[in-house]
Amino acid sequence: MENVKAVADVPQEFVKDGMQFLNRCTKPDKREFIKISQAVGVGFIIMGVIGYIVKLVHIPVNNILVGGS
Repeated sequence: MENVKAVADVPQEFVKDGMQFLNRCTKPDKREFIKISQAVGVGFIIMGVIGYIVKLVHIPVNNILVGGS
């Protein structure tokens, strides 16, 4: 019987913790949103540059290894 009560308490605790989390969350103000957007943009640019460099190096190496005709 004790196990059934323990299993029944899990959803209640989950909902309680979820409500506490949502109550603590706040929407970002304009300044914070712009900083997050800039960080994401810089990340996209860096990952794009890395991908371009890898592709740029991969094509000649692949042609050398495969022996392009």
